[in-house]
Amino acid sequence: MMKAILRQTGVYVVAAGLFVMASAPVSAFDISNDIPKDSGRFDLFRFGFKAYKNGDKQKAVEAYRYAAEKGHTGSRWALANMYAFGDGVPENDYEAFKAYAEIVNHDVEPGSPDTGFYVNALLALAGYYKAGIPDTPVEKDLAQARQLYFQAASVFGNPEAQFQLAQMILNGEGGAKNVRLAKKWLNLARKNGNISAMAVFGDLIFNEGQPVLGLAYLTMAADRCQIGDCSWIRDLQEKCFSVVDENDRRGAIALAHNMSTGSP
Repeated sequence: MMKAILRQTGVYVVAAGLFVMASAPVSAFDISNDIPKDSGRFDLFRFGFKAYKNGDKQKAVEAYRYAAEKGHTGSRWALANMYAFGDGVPENDYEAFKAYAEIVNHDVEPGSPDTGFYVNALLALAGYYKAGIPDTPVEKDLAQARQLYFQAASVFGNPEAQFQLAQMILNGEGGAKNVRLAKKWLNLARKNGNISAMAVFGDLIFNEGQPVLGLAYLTMAADRCQIGDCSWIRDLQEKCFSVVDENDRRGAIALAHNMSTGSP
């Protein structure tokens, strides 16, 4: 279940940036030798990354751990992901949680090199607090999850956090239910490219009495959705299509096309 939560919150989306950072020459290190734990933190990270690419995940974990102890945020993030997904180590959500928490415990300025790691750690922690981790000190805490999503949504403008926050506000999870505020966050997430937010926003305004506009957003979301999200989005779209007349259907399709080729 935690894997699904982490994927939904996009915790792995900065992986490409991590790989780019590791692409510098690593000729100083040979992974057939012992890990050079007395080296600098970035060199340790590069060593770990090369070991990971070569399939020696045990050595990668050790190198990442040494680099993390020296304060390398990317290594701490990579280590957290390995524990979260059971990648080269036994899956251990509590160890992942602790590693993500270490990242969040060191504040970063928006736009700094560690911003991506920090935001993804916020999202991961929010997901863990939303569900809790059985048989560990991490209990379900919806208020804490909502606060973490708010931080990522407001300070860093993360679209996935904006969507998750809107969902919690819409459902009254971790605080008061407020449909108007939820719509504000959904609309912002939609404008920032979150397709799930576009679908939920469209469904809301459809049911509030704007069938053509709401259905247009649902139609665009169904056209743009990722495979994992398409089923529920298309179910919403088909449900709304089934209760409007032919004029509204045609109007929604035309509007969706116009908004897709212009400004949504």
